[in-house]
Amino acid sequence: MNNAETLDTVAQLIDDSDRILFITGAGISADSGLPTYRGIGGLYHERLTEDGLTIEEALSGEMMYRRPDITWKYIAQIEANCRGAQPNIAHRIIAALEHENPGVWVLTQNVDGLHRDAGSNNLIEIHGTVHRLRCIECHHARTVTDYAGLEIPPACPSCGGLIRPDVVLFGEMLPDAGLNRLQALLDDGVDLVVSIGTTSVFPYISGPIWWADQVGVPSVEINPGETEVSRLVTHRIRMKAAEAMPELWRRLHPEGAWEA
Repeated sequence: MNNAETLDTVAQLIDDSDRILFITGAGISADSGLPTYRGIGGLYHERLTEDGLTIEEALSGEMMYRRPDITWKYIAQIEANCRGAQPNIAHRIIAALEHENPGVWVLTQNVDGLHRDAGSNNLIEIHGTVHRLRCIECHHARTVTDYAGLEIPPACPSCGGLIRPDVVLFGEMLPDAGLNRLQALLDDGVDLVVSIGTTSVFPYISGPIWWADQVGVPSVEINPGETEVSRLVTHRIRMKAAEAMPELWRRLHPEGAWEA
């Protein structure tokens, strides 16, 4: 089956489904100008940071508590490289599908906040977001648009304790709230699982595809390359997210193309 035929089939599946789980990774944000993981990645791919550490060491929970100045230094560099990014057409179409169908949910690995900026509300940001900061001492929290003007590392305005981004650093546990929400979704059942722009190397990201395969729920992968779940999905669209999602929208709304 070629891409056009697969797009027809997937559009019909979306139209027929009451509950849809979209799973997204760095690939969906690439068309917003954000680098993919080694984009946290393109910045440090296969080389050490200027402090002689791998990026995984620099961005670890252990380093945040032991040397917050180092962890914050690289978090700030990454945020600066991503600053000003806007949701692209793929983010906006997923949000529009949710507005048409409240049974649409998004599970994302991305910490860029672009799904929320696009208007998605049924959202599990399993790795957190760089735009929410919290104190590790008194749990004071605030939301920021960017890190411009922040003292690095920042101190809590309430107690003077260490402020950190509300993201999952390397070596840290995933938040129970997000895992429980995902499990509740699967327990309630979904009609379609769509994986977009992720290599699916983490078990909690590939898990819904494995679940769909075991219970006979159709699944879709939108990704130009091979991934951990490519052999499991029932339909593959070998396209980038920002190419595939407008094509699906056009098939779902033949009266007119997507308008930005």
